[in-house]
This record gives sequence, structure tokens and C-alpha cells, in this order.
Amino acid sequence: MKQIKRMSKRRQLKTQRFSDGFQNLPLRMGLGTGTTLNANRYIPEFKTFNRAELEWAYQGSWICGLAVDVVAEDMTREGVDVKCDDLDVSSGIDVALDEYRVWDSLCDAIKWARLYGGSIAVLLIDGDDMSQPLAHIPRGAFKGLLVLDCWQVNPSEELVQDLGPDFGKPMYYEVFAKQCAIDIPGNKIHHSRCIRFEGRRLPYYLRQAYRGWGASILEPLFDRIEKFDMATDGAAQLVNKCYLRFYKVKGLRSILTNDVARRGFEVQMENVRQFQSIEGMTLGDVDDDFQTTSYTFTGLPEILLQFAQQISGATGIPLVRLFGQSPVGFNSTGESDIRLYYDNTKQAQEKMLRPGMKKILNAIYMSIAGLAPDRDFNFDFRPLWQMTNEQKAQSATAMVGAIVQALQNEAIPLPTAMKELKKLSPVLGMFSSITDEDIAEAEKQENELMPPMAGEINGAEQIQGSDQNANSGAMVSKETERGSQTNWPDR
Repeated sequence: MKQIKRMSKRRQLKTQRFSDGFQNLPLRMGLGTGTTLNANRYIPEFKTFNRAELEWAYQGSWICGLAVDVVAEDMTREGVDVKCDDLDVSSGIDVALDEYRVWDSLCDAIKWARLYGGSIAVLLIDGDDMSQPLAHIPRGAFKGLLVLDCWQVNPSEELVQDLGPDFGKPMYYEVFAKQCAIDIPGNKIHHSRCIRFEGRRLPYYLRQAYRGWGASILEPLFDRIEKFDMATDGAAQLVNKCYLRFYKVKGLRSILTNDVARRGFEVQMENVRQFQSIEGMTLGDVDDDFQTTSYTFTGLPEILLQFAQQISGATGIPLVRLFGQSPVGFNSTGESDIRLYYDNTKQAQEKMLRPGMKKILNAIYMSIAGLAPDRDFNFDFRPLWQMTNEQKAQSATAMVGAIVQALQNEAIPLPTAMKELKKLSPVLGMFSSITDEDIAEAEKQENELMPPMAGEINGAEQIQGSDQNANSGAMVSKETERGSQTNWPDR
């Protein structure tokens, strides 16, 4: 027993010796000292489960609407540049993206994923059974996208077992027909036909509570948005009370209890209110006292700005983009904030939008060409930052000068220079008129101007010598013999 007590004391000493954090009991500072800060806790709110409140916030609060819409609209604003050798297929893809409103559908899918926590965009293939895996797409079968949010579909418990990016994701999505107002045979969609979007990514156990989806991006913002709206409404109420007037009347209680005196007092106050202006005057008794008080709004704009900055930081959208507010400060243009935001949007495009966009472009390619695209078929998202005309002119001068210098130094041939100029057309807005036929013609002319190779020269000499020897019967032609004697090249 004594040995057990000694061991327990040693354990207590060890726990006290290695306790973490700062602590001062007399001042009630640090961990476990009974201060009010020790009562703070973080508890889950699960705002995502309240669909009606999310929709009311999105429809009624302009900040909530912008927090959901701005990122989705910027991600799908400029489109993509398709890298395809076949110009007819490339132009057909651009036409299909516009005709079937693919970018609008993707924008809606990202919006509802940010608002509700998840959504899917379904590939509409004419004549296919949606419950079956996506296979070969016939010509002209692609008909656009169908957007469904996470409240309109229910992920199946059967999961994908094939190793890959869809491993562990639902195999099917069951559609609630009453909430979709559309008729899908079997009300089941295979995952290969779906482009899945999630809102705010969650850890594993929370994701199980959210039916495998993410959380709404408004969930951690609700308290900050409520404080901002409260401060804004409070400032609006202060405007009505910023200028108050006091009129002190001697014996007011006696006047109000006498009907005749009260009516006379009310007539007097009505005349004061009617004639009181900048050029008027206030009439009163000698014993009356008239005073005014005004409220100053010092510090109130700073408070509203602090709340706005917290919302901007929580959403990752700069103030100049979210509130349309001009930057404050010496030589502050807000360009660095916008560039950082565009870089983050570019990262979101690569992580969230690229896999689904690849699936869409492959489907459109097969719908146009009737066959699967090759490995070189790819795309790039167009930059969100738009250069001014002066910046484009400077960039064009520098880039084109580098290409021309390389061409003059014979570092690159003319067809390569034309290809490089054509690649710059989306950035500079120039040289888009260079066609593949022009490049092919330049390659043809380049090949015609090139001198023949050494092997070709020797082969031609042998053939010519054999013909001459066959006609004259000599073993070596005179031209060849003369060339060998003078060491001149025989052309």
C-alpha cells in the first residue's frame, strides 16, 4: 500500500511539474484560475441544416448574396483556352459552350455548393440511361448540364471501390422528383455522369453528419454579418436622433393638468415648430429655457470598417471587390489585394473546377468529332486580370521583339515564330489572324529554301554518275574526275 501511495504521489508531482500554460492564482490569470475567459467554448451551430434560413439570408442580405455569388462568378467569368490541333473541333467546342449555357450552369452549381454545402452538375446525353456509367457519346448527343443542389439529391450508401479520384464517393445520386420538378427514369444518376461540388470542406466525422457533403460558407459568417447589420441599423437610428432640442417650461405639470392651459401650451409649441428655421426665431417666456444637443459620429465609421474587414477576411474577398469600397491610404490602389484574390481564385479553379471541366470538354469533343480526344487535348483557364491598352502595348513590344530577335539570329525558323505569335493572341489581342494554313505555307517555303543534306547530295551524284557511265561506257565521268582533281564540290 505504501508503495502504491508513493507511486500515486510521484504521478501527481509529474502532472503538476509538466502542466502546460501560464497560471497565476492570486491575479486569476492563466488556465484554470476561474476567470471569465475560461468559460469560453466553441459549439457547433449547424446552420447548414436550416435550408430556409440560408435561403432567407441569401435573398434578404446583400452581403450573404455577394459572399456566395462573387467567387462563383469570377471562377466562370473568362472561360478557357482549348488546346486542340483541329480548328474545327476547337471552334465547335466554343460554340457548344455558349449554345448550351455551360458556364451559366457551372456558375449556378458553384453558387449552390457554397450556399447549401454541395451540388452536382449532370451531363445531359441524349438517349442515354442516367443510371448507367458514362460510355461513348455519339455525335450531337451532348445537350448541356443539369444542376441539382444537395437538397434535391440523396447520395447512395454504395460507394465507389475503384481506385482513383472518385474512390470512397457515392456510387449513385438518388433524385427527389418532387423537389426537382423533372422526370428522370429511375430517379438515379451514376457518379460518372456527375460533376460534384462541395462547399466548405469538413473533416471526416463532421462530413458524416452532413451526409457526406461540405458546409455552407455562410455558416462561420453568420455572427459577423449579424453584427455588421446591427451596427449599420444602429448608425441609421442615430441619424434621426443626432440633433435634439429641449424646451424647459416652468410649471409644466400644472399646465398639463389644466385643460385650458394645456391647449394654449400646445398652440404655442406648434407655432414654435412651424416658424423655427434658419431665418426664423423661437419665441418663449422669460422663465422658459431652450437648448439643443447634437451627436457626433466620431469613431462610428471605424467600427463599421472593422466589421467589414472581418467579413472580407472571412470570405477571402477584398473590400474593393466585396463592398466596392475604394482603398484608403497614401498611394493605395488596391491592385495588390485584387491580384492576391485572383491568385486564390485561380487556385480554386485548379482544385475545384478543373476535373469537372475536363470531363465536360471530353464529352463535347466526342459529341462533335465522334471519337475520344487524344492525349494532347487540354485546356487552360484564362487569366482574370485584364491588362489595359498601355500594358498590352508594352507587353506586345517586349514579347514580339524577343521573337523577332530570335528569328533574326536564326535561333528559330519562321514557322516557329509564327506559332509563338499566335500563342500570344489571347494575351495581347493581336496576331489572331494567323491561321494554320499560313503556318503550313511558311513551313513549305522553309523546306524549299533549305539546302539538300550531305546524304542527299552523295545519292544524287551516284545516280547521275551511273547514268552517265551507262551511256558513255566510261568507269568515271569527266565531271567527277575534274571535280576530284580541283577539290571542288560536285553539285
